[in-house]
Amino acid sequence: MTSPIDIEGGGTSAVVDGAPEPETKGEGKKLEGRSPGQLMWLRFKRDRTGVICAWVVLAYFVIAALAPVISALYGKDPYTLYGQDPEYVNDNPVLDDFGLPLGYFGGVSGEHWFGVEPQFGRDVFTMLLYGMRTSLYMALGVSTLLMVTGIVIGLVGGYFGGRTDFFLGRITDFFLSFPQQLFFIAFMPVVTAFFVDPRDETPTYFRALAILIVLWLLGWMAMARLVRSTVLSLREREFVEAAKVAGASPWRIVRKEILPNVVSPILVQFTYQLPNTILTIAFLSFAGVGFVEPTPDWGRMFATGAKVAEQDPAFMFFPGVALVVFVLCFNLLGDAVRDALDPKSGR
Repeated sequence: MTSPIDIEGGGTSAVVDGAPEPETKGEGKKLEGRSPGQLMWLRFKRDRTGVICAWVVLAYFVIAALAPVISALYGKDPYTLYGQDPEYVNDNPVLDDFGLPLGYFGGVSGEHWFGVEPQFGRDVFTMLLYGMRTSLYMALGVSTLLMVTGIVIGLVGGYFGGRTDFFLGRITDFFLSFPQQLFFIAFMPVVTAFFVDPRDETPTYFRALAILIVLWLLGWMAMARLVRSTVLSLREREFVEAAKVAGASPWRIVRKEILPNVVSPILVQFTYQLPNTILTIAFLSFAGVGFVEPTPDWGRMFATGAKVAEQDPAFMFFPGVALVVFVLCFNLLGDAVRDALDPKSGR
């Protein structure tokens, strides 16, 4: 009588001790799990718009960081008055008798790629390079400080709740009651006057510090509210309760269980915060309470362009295009990051 195990394809094969185990199909292909960060990166790389915008934003920061090197290779700087310094006026005049750039489109030439500034004749290309450097890295520092402050206050208030949340919530409401644009203009001279005599010239580094303080005091509330609302929904979840039952300390629960789950909204908020900060810094300089002469800055270039718009409209072209491209790319990058973190919200 034939045993069932001798029939081809019948039953389950018996394995004799010492005999090699039968090979299984697909052996050698190991299933590897991917972390949320790896999944996010894979989704982000499929978004061509997001990848292109990321490269553009990175190029802006690299160019801004290399501004002194590019300026040295270019042979110009943003401080020399090429339209008034006799050394340059006699050899190669760039302004006419009315202080307007000679040539077409604001004095664009092989010597001055983006033209020259009216009245003074400073090189627009190097002014833009150094203006980008001032605005981008100033905004990066402010946005980082706002993010850290908002995360700390939002985590503490959202996790501990009760009186702690009530107290921090009232502080947040107090700062939200200030009209930001008005107080940006009003607070800058006040903060500066506390440390510098009004009769003395304010150093550039102190103006940067004053801008950072004012923007920090009046800008952390949005991040704090976002983090608080997210933490309030997370602290009642099962994994947090399990950590409490296991005896984990509040610091460990916040650091290991809650904070990793609020990274996504924080990252998306940061991608929107930085371009808004750049526009705010430019607004302060445009209003005359931010960076002043001779510090190159995007906002100061717009202020100069507004004064000479009728006589030399080309002066506003290159700084305006550069700012619009950067803000647009950073906003599109924020959309791409949001879609990569939350695939259900895909465009």
